[in-house]
Amino acid sequence: MPTEHPNLPKNIPVCPVRGSVIYPTMVQHIDASRALSIGAIEAAMSGEKVILIVSQRDKDVDDPKGSDLYDVGTACNVLRVRKNPDGTVQMLVSAVARVRVSAYTRGDYLRADIEALPEGKSGGVELQALARELREKFDTVASGGRLNAESVQTIQSKEDPGEMADHIAFNLDFKLEDKQALLEIDSVEGRLRKILTLLDTEQEVQAVQAKIRAQVKEEIDKNQREYYLREQMKVIQKELNGSDDEDGDEAEAFRAKIDALDLKPEVKKDIDREVNRLSRMHPDAAEASVIRTYLTWVTELPWNTRSEDRLDVGEAAQVLDEDHYGLEKVKDRVLEFLAVRRLRKERAERGEISADEVNKGPILVFTGPPGVGKTSIAQSIAKALGRKYVRIALGGARDESDIRGHRRTYIGAMPGRLIQGIRTAGTKNPVVLLDEIDKLGSSYQGDPSSALLEVLDPSQNQHFTDHYLGVAFDLSEVMFIATANYPEQIPAALMDRMEVIDFSSYIEQEKLEIAKRYLLPRQLTQNGLKPNQISFTDASLEKLISNYTREAGVRNLEREIGTVARKVARRIATAEVKRVKVTDKELDRYLGQARHTPESENKEDMVGVSTGMFYTPVGGDILFVETSIMPGKGLVLTGQLGDVMKESARAALTYAKSNAERFHIDKDRLDNSEIHVHVPAGAIPKEGPSAGGAMATSLISALTGIPARHDVAMTGEMTLTGRYLPIGGLKEKVLGARRAGIKHIIMPKANEADLRDIPAHLRASMSFHPCETVDQVLDVALVGGLKALETPRDGSAPAVPTPGAEAPKRRNSRRTGASA
Repeated sequence: MPTEHPNLPKNIPVCPVRGSVIYPTMVQHIDASRALSIGAIEAAMSGEKVILIVSQRDKDVDDPKGSDLYDVGTACNVLRVRKNPDGTVQMLVSAVARVRVSAYTRGDYLRADIEALPEGKSGGVELQALARELREKFDTVASGGRLNAESVQTIQSKEDPGEMADHIAFNLDFKLEDKQALLEIDSVEGRLRKILTLLDTEQEVQAVQAKIRAQVKEEIDKNQREYYLREQMKVIQKELNGSDDEDGDEAEAFRAKIDALDLKPEVKKDIDREVNRLSRMHPDAAEASVIRTYLTWVTELPWNTRSEDRLDVGEAAQVLDEDHYGLEKVKDRVLEFLAVRRLRKERAERGEISADEVNKGPILVFTGPPGVGKTSIAQSIAKALGRKYVRIALGGARDESDIRGHRRTYIGAMPGRLIQGIRTAGTKNPVVLLDEIDKLGSSYQGDPSSALLEVLDPSQNQHFTDHYLGVAFDLSEVMFIATANYPEQIPAALMDRMEVIDFSSYIEQEKLEIAKRYLLPRQLTQNGLKPNQISFTDASLEKLISNYTREAGVRNLEREIGTVARKVARRIATAEVKRVKVTDKELDRYLGQARHTPESENKEDMVGVSTGMFYTPVGGDILFVETSIMPGKGLVLTGQLGDVMKESARAALTYAKSNAERFHIDKDRLDNSEIHVHVPAGAIPKEGPSAGGAMATSLISALTGIPARHDVAMTGEMTLTGRYLPIGGLKEKVLGARRAGIKHIIMPKANEADLRDIPAHLRASMSFHPCETVDQVLDVALVGGLKALETPRDGSAPAVPTPGAEAPKRRNSRRTGASA
């Protein structure tokens, strides 16, 4: 039958408690500090001295409402109340019964309408079995030492199984939810089964704790034993070797440094082995010196030291703009790279991707001619990121050990350049510039480019093993940037791991701005001049760029500016002048006669002379193709032409023969004439697949007697069927033609997209003629166009002037490796 509580009021004050549950038959102290709880205690003392103790669902709530409390609590008689000087109240209560709350009301304190829960009584074999199992399990748990002896004795003295279960739940460190669930179970059997389940879990926890304690004790004993043995070893070595305490402590100093590095277990194991070897050696032994150097390298590497990335794209853009003028495509790609890195980092912080994904990304390789800013923009990237910068010059490296290091079996062994650079940087995530990666060589000592395959592979470089170290070092956080002048010289397997960013040569306007913004201030500082002591006019700088330098970048330009600055400094130092204004007319005084005269266009239209365009690593320019017809047979090619240009000339002749009838060319004269094609500046080798159009124009002009236009320059390759094929280097070629005064450019139609790379003001001042066929080229390049070609002419052979006799005198500027 259920136990009744006839004297229990139906509505009583409520004292919420946090993180604990009180069970019937218990006598317990309750400390109250909140106004809500103190008000309830005072109301209980002024009434029937009965109060409800109920637990909060969330112990962090300071002002609980009815919804913040459980629906089942414990009705208690208040035995004694004591007020403390600090305003808190201590209450001694005796728990009476489990009660269920039907409603909470709120005033200055909480009150609750309650109904006592029936406590079912049952007996029989099942209850006895549960009670016996509970006692045995509790004795086992109590033997683990989690409870004090007084609590254990109190619990074991309980005859009633239900009370015993309640006291066990109160004294053991169960979760609040489990204690509350036990309070809400009205049957004794149900409570016993619940507490038995909790005790099973407690037993498993205690077993795991015991195992952990044993492992910790074993490790401590092992460390103590090793310490004792090491101390003995030091004493023995001191007696045998006569070494002082400083030598004996050397191994211990290395061991302390290694412990502070927080290395991976497999790495630490190998390094500890070397420390143990050092501790057993005589300090003057040769092997001891080798191990000592090795341990010094290991302890000075930044195994877990890294710099914090600054991934502010706006700040990075500002840094790049301050350090470099132009290079818009390059800057955009760098900023895109930083933006992706920032978004990945934000996702990693939210837990959407792993931290390893943040550093993954393409390896950038900057390609382009010398002096265009490849190395310096890598420095700016490091500056924008807030990372250390390391430059590794790979030009001429022919030994694999340059990358991987030497094995310690060799005398004078040392780590490779990568590990050396990271040690110098002091962080494991610097920006590493692999400079001149296209200049790598190979020899019987190995291929360094093959060693770089592992370094530049994000899936492998986190386990990079230098031969000297002999243990894996993580390179996955390093940002690698490579530079190259000739990307085609980079091995294909290595190139496949990198993303190419092309640096084109600077136009004259860009060089002028770079000179004014960067080169002049730097050279003035280096030569001890103040800004008010020397000034350059724009005209002088433009002449300096076009007549004294021939380059894609600005290195020679800076040297020439420095030369002028030094000569001015000498004049100022000897009190000859106080300040100098350098004009274009005075450059000869400081630098002598101009060393480069840009090729200029013909002054008039000429028969057999067409204008082509070529590209070199130092910029573009124009060239002339001259054709002369004389009695004889065959095709003569002069001017140091490469195989490709020779083939272009033969293709042009074949095209002329196949269209002889349409162009009204005398076939007998064509068969009985020696056709001489010459490209001036014969001492300079010329090669390239883009002279077909110029060859065809010159040759057909000579055969027909129709002059070629002097204000038209062309680039493009032709086929036997008359198709006009695309070429490369259009921007540089157009800039060279513009410098020579050319107004009309013939180009393959497939290269129209490349016009976007040419500055808008240059596009506006020139006319571009995209062509798909050689007929379209001839229509623009010849005076009168295709109509003049296809119109019958006098049957007599045209009077073809000798190109060399009629052409105005030209000074061919010195150029190397021209590519048409």
